[in-house]
Amino acid sequence: MNNDSTPSLHVVCGAGQIGIQLADLLLALGHRVRIVRRGDPGPSRKNLEWVRGDLTDLRFADQVARGAAVVYDVMNPLYHQWPELLLPMGRGAVHAAASAGAKLVALDCLYMYGQPSGPMNEDAPRTPSSKKGRLRVELAEMRLDAHARGKVEVAIGRASDFFGPGIVMAVFGERFFGRVFAGKAGECFGDPDMPHSYTYGPDVASALVTLGEHEESFGKVWHLPTPPAESTRALATRIGAALGREIPLTRVPDLLLSAMGIFSPLMREMAEMTYQWKVPFVIDDTRFRETFGVLPTPIDEAANATARWALARFGASSARVGRRSALSERHSP
Repeated sequence: MNNDSTPSLHVVCGAGQIGIQLADLLLALGHRVRIVRRGDPGPSRKNLEWVRGDLTDLRFADQVARGAAVVYDVMNPLYHQWPELLLPMGRGAVHAAASAGAKLVALDCLYMYGQPSGPMNEDAPRTPSSKKGRLRVELAEMRLDAHARGKVEVAIGRASDFFGPGIVMAVFGERFFGRVFAGKAGECFGDPDMPHSYTYGPDVASALVTLGEHEESFGKVWHLPTPPAESTRALATRIGAALGREIPLTRVPDLLLSAMGIFSPLMREMAEMTYQWKVPFVIDDTRFRETFGVLPTPIDEAANATARWALARFGASSARVGRRSALSERHSP
């Protein structure tokens, strides 16, 4: 809050899987929120403003963050658009925050580390093994350079693959649950029994708020709170238990992804990222936990919430009369 009790303005750049959850948290804390997106605005609410525009247009970026205390960059174009949009969008968010005299909190991933040889902390070597990883290195350097030059205060939060309510573009997303509720095996990449960190979506949004609230977060990279790594199969089993059903897994071969890429640019870009499921891919979030005293949501609680959301969103059309999952029984009135 400001000294005059006027709610402070927080600008959320991006209205995707994390942006909406982040806006909800900020509103619950009593802030005014302005969501900036390239597409159509969402539903209106008290203290919530939608602005449609393109942050790669620096004149628009100048205007959209005026009056903001914090700008959050949670934009993430589709994979095949990264070469064209990722860096210009990131520059737009830096420019917007700098023009407004606001702080910048930016969401990032782990692609810049490449194929790890052990748990990845914030000081792990940046040795990208993909085109997208190299772009992420450039983006991080641009943000941190802006901070070092005194242009804007920047904090970067990195997370592993998302799962949870509202997460549709992910391993445990729309395609996965669509198959599961159709009675098919869930698809996965690489080795389903390889340890792999999955970060819970609501924890990502909450951690970004934490970074925006603490002065010590700026000028640094932070790995966001993530449950202890287990395999893709183990997480699928937890979600299946919450649904009262087994979830078998089937591996998607790299050759099939490449073949699908002939018709789908997204699948073509996904093919180079499957290395993450062929070796232990483990995030070390010790710095965040010890600095802010924040832990990730317990894994069973996160799996149960994911299952409830998946059942409500994807399971209704495939539900049969006389059959109710163990989850729906547990949570019926």
